[in-house]
Amino acid sequence: MAEIFVSLGSNIDRDHHLCRAATALRTTFGKIAFSPVYESAAVGFDGPPFYNAVAHAETDLDLDAVLDKLRRIEDAQGRVRHADSFHSRTLDLDLLLYDDLVLETPTVALPRDDILRFAFVAAPLADLAADRCHPVSGVRYADLWAGFDRSAQPLTRIAFDWTTAA
Repeated sequence: MAEIFVSLGSNIDRDHHLCRAATALRTTFGKIAFSPVYESAAVGFDGPPFYNAVAHAETDLDLDAVLDKLRRIEDAQGRVRHADSFHSRTLDLDLLLYDDLVLETPTVALPRDDILRFAFVAAPLADLAADRCHPVSGVRYADLWAGFDRSAQPLTRIAFDWTTAA
């Protein structure tokens, strides 16, 4: 069984799409743990604020199958893909970690560098996996989050009930 961590983000009908993603992730992977949800400003473009979270699951699927499942869940939520990544979206699912695999190909990089770049990924990952270590730096996720410049990327933790997505 591989452990996976997936970031979730939406800035279009946020509650609806995160709930639908939760349902699809449970259907696909079974038992899922979800982080708290954070609201953050759009990064790199003017747009409505995002809701962001991280999900954790175990799976027998190989890496390519996991990536395919995530893409299909995005597509089912009306995800429109653009040449650049700076735009509003119904749902964004990014594989952050697949066990401790370190890999860089033209289509996937693991661990995903967003862990080290964006507060909206680092905070919810630290909530779920505080004592786990980044497979490249060896630093605990709690410590990575503690060292983040929070003034540059403010987050607001919001009340979100994942159980409504059962």
